[in-house]
Amino acid sequence: MRIAQWNSLPEDLQLVLSREALRRAAETLAEHAELLAEEMERGTLTDRGGPDALRLFAAVVRATNEETLGPVGHA
Repeated sequence: MRIAQWNSLPEDLQLVLSREALRRAAETLAEHAELLAEEMERGTLTDRGGPDALRLFAAVVRATNEETLGPVGHA
């Protein structure tokens, strides 16, 4: 989407789309942290901090995302 097109969207729609993008990004980070933890447990990747630390990171990302952004469409 071009900036001019983005700027022509209503502000409330921009907010909804931005929040959804942030929610998806946070979920992607959390999923990647969990995948790394699983790979470490299998021995595929070297453990440099521990799967539990990655799972904690995933939980923090998800919890922060829920608290700050809330569900989409309920701004």
